[in-house]
Parts: sequence; C-alpha cells; structure tokens
Amino acid sequence: MKKIYRLKDLDCANCAAKMERSIKKLDGVNDASVNFLTQKMTVDAEDSRFDEIMDEVVKLCRRVEPDCVIVR
Repeated sequence: MKKIYRLKDLDCANCAAKMERSIKKLDGVNDASVNFLTQKMTVDAEDSRFDEIMDEVVKLCRRVEPDCVIVR
C-alpha cells in the first residue's frame, strides 16, 4: 500500500533526509520519500501491517523533528 501524507512544521531539508533514511530502514517498508519543499511524505509498505508501520514512522519523525506533525 502506498499513501501520501502532508507534513506540518517540517523545518529543514536535513531533517527530511534523516526521516527518509530512517523510514526506509523499517521492517515492512518498501520505499519512502520525504520532500521538504512540498512538505509531503510518501510511504509504501506492507498492506497487512500498514497501520503498525505508520505508528513507528510517527515515532521516528518525532525523534528527528519534534515539532513536525504528520497529517493522517
């Protein structure tokens, strides 16, 4: 399953790159991209575990950029 999310308060391109690298390392994630300019994140992950994976994605993003909110 592939979904696109809007990001709110993503403050720097370096943080976006860190998020993208971390998300791609998660088990069950096929691909991910975080675009600082458009403030959007695309996650492609296993259908059966998608909600569980997205919970982990949210935790990872908070660690990198505490003010950033993923609009679900």
